[in-house]
Amino acid sequence: MNNRLLKDILYEQVARIGKAVSSPKRLELLELLAHGEKTVETLTSELSIDIKLTSSHLRVLREARLVTVRRDGKYIVYQLAGSDIAGLLVSLRQVAEEHLLELKMALGKIVADPATLSAVSREELLEQAGRGEVFVIDVRPAAEYEAAHLPFARSMPVAEIEQRLAELPSDVEIVAYCRGPFCLLSDEAVKVLAAKGYRARKIPEGISEWKAAGLPVEASRSK
Repeated sequence: MNNRLLKDILYEQVARIGKAVSSPKRLELLELLAHGEKTVETLTSELSIDIKLTSSHLRVLREARLVTVRRDGKYIVYQLAGSDIAGLLVSLRQVAEEHLLELKMALGKIVADPATLSAVSREELLEQAGRGEVFVIDVRPAAEYEAAHLPFARSMPVAEIEQRLAELPSDVEIVAYCRGPFCLLSDEAVKVLAAKGYRARKIPEGISEWKAAGLPVEASRSK
């Protein structure tokens, strides 16, 4: 085999990953799976698409060795093939943010009120939470919290907040987080809490960004 043909084969194999993540819906599927394994039905509901289309996208990701599958009774459950894939998603998004003005503008619409963003670094937030100076809540579904969450965080899915206000302190700031910069659950949480008189902010980072920065996460169950 000559060198040119060998190089073509090498780049072709790497390009398989690029082709697999070239769909917005497949990127979103990977982001959802970065927060824990999920059934096809759950993924379909999250993406608001037809279950056949979800299965088609998952098949492409599986062929590229980005996801694995197992059967749990009558359900088909998917998960990421490795933790490095979540890191790939973070790197890809960071490059896009750096070079695509359109993405920066879209993110600006998500964070319409900068006052709702926590001004401290991840490390400072961790120290503050450890000292009880802030109260961190994870507003993702409980199963995602159990798979992995930030240290000192309390699970409080956004749909449950109004019924669980008694669990929240009134004398310290509440910091909410969800699945990362593209997730709007924490924005909803901050609005609900602010309307109830709480001091609340959000951090845009999620578990994947936290791991990519080399910071610790915790799990409530073995994976």
